[in-house]
Amino acid sequence: MQNHILDYLDQTVRRVPDKLAFGGVSQEDGVTFRQLDDRSRSIGSYLAALGMFRQPVVVFMNRHPNAVVAFLGVLQGGCYYVPIDEEMPRARIDLILQNLHPRAIICDETTLDTARTFDFDGELWLYGDLIQTPADAAALANVRSRTIDTDPVYVFFTSGSTGIPKGVAACHRSLINYIEQLSETLGFNEDTVFANQTPLYFDASLKDIYPTLKCGATAYIVPKSMFKFPMKVLEFLNEHQVNTLCWVVSALTMLSAFGALTELPPKYLHTIAFVGEVFPVKQFNIWKRALPNARFTNLYGPTEGTGVCCYYHVEREFGLDEAIPIGRPFKNTEILLLKDDNTLAAPGEQGEICIRGTAVSLGYINDPERTASSFVQNPLNKSWPELIYRTGDIGRFNKDGDLVFVSRKDFQIKHMGHRIELGEIEANVNMLDEIKSSGCIYDTEKGKIVLFYVGGISEKDLMQALKEKLQRYMLPNTIRQLETMPLTATGKINRVLLKENYLKERKR
Repeated sequence: MQNHILDYLDQTVRRVPDKLAFGGVSQEDGVTFRQLDDRSRSIGSYLAALGMFRQPVVVFMNRHPNAVVAFLGVLQGGCYYVPIDEEMPRARIDLILQNLHPRAIICDETTLDTARTFDFDGELWLYGDLIQTPADAAALANVRSRTIDTDPVYVFFTSGSTGIPKGVAACHRSLINYIEQLSETLGFNEDTVFANQTPLYFDASLKDIYPTLKCGATAYIVPKSMFKFPMKVLEFLNEHQVNTLCWVVSALTMLSAFGALTELPPKYLHTIAFVGEVFPVKQFNIWKRALPNARFTNLYGPTEGTGVCCYYHVEREFGLDEAIPIGRPFKNTEILLLKDDNTLAAPGEQGEICIRGTAVSLGYINDPERTASSFVQNPLNKSWPELIYRTGDIGRFNKDGDLVFVSRKDFQIKHMGHRIELGEIEANVNMLDEIKSSGCIYDTEKGKIVLFYVGGISEKDLMQALKEKLQRYMLPNTIRQLETMPLTATGKINRVLLKENYLKERKR
């Protein structure tokens, strides 16, 4: 019985030891499965010699295949990894370190000097030194024998509404379940070639890392700087014969919104999965027409649900007034739509999306209060303890039995006596041909809906177009045209920054 995520690596390194596992821009950046195994075992042996077990180890390294080696090395040593990155605000890093009090941070040559400035009294370990440690097979075997499938693998820190980041911990059992379901659903195999787009300190990177270990596939890490130039991204995909993308929506729309797909089609792509936000139908249809033979899948799931937990194979073009469903849950997962009275929503009714099953993560590390507020007893089960995760997302089941995302609970506003979904306004804006992206916020103090957009249409003409689409009470009170839409590190529209900038502007 598999009870450890590194069982995947054990099996694959015996089968294809010299195959490229993770690649970068140059050939020198790559690591084979044999190198991945050898180097991670060296790191694990170093931890084992110190007697560390089930402890957090922070990995603060450049976005590179070596960082993946470090993650796996921490797991070889029986501990769990916590990725951080230089692009994180310093205050956020400080809060993470205060939460964890880790014994050590693994750095590389590019991050060591910055790590020395942290308010941190633990040890700094240099990756290049760790991989020189002789592997201790007996010590590693002892560590593996003591590990059980409910031990943590990683902690990813997500944003908290209070400004304090929440560290989501997930265990081997949940991650194995996720990788098995994702690989079966999307058809990953030894011929799969991924292109990793997301930062390694977010759970979206799991879609590239662990299926690569399971299947003996190959994953290339696309440099962040390339995403400023869509044509360079497409050249990278074609050069490395990438055939599978598991990307956030904003990264995909960056290629479609500016016409890059027609100039340089990604000729090897046959599997595209998208996640993170609602895919504007206009942009999705551009992808569908550019790659008519590719398979597109909409994925849904929060970090607290260990990656993603629902999928929908998109097998047709959608009308601009339609929403692409998020579909059905993976095997071993159930989605409960709970109304405010904790009863199940009927078909067509809206309810909060709640996750039941192995996908539910361990909770927020060192944060029992917030864990207890979101990871709750299943109100439909009075017979035994059973935790579900309340996502804060609102959804409904359509006539086909597919789950449809409606909005975030905190995207619902009360305006002019009406309950409004800000996402519905955005959806109607995104239908317009001239629009590349849009984001809405609500100015609670002034009672105003504020719309931001990127596109080739004037604010006046946009308002006129929206009058033909929206109820009067849903029309934005203020419209702002932007050159670029601010995004979070995961590629979602940064509505917090939009609101902060707007409020600063209003106070001038």
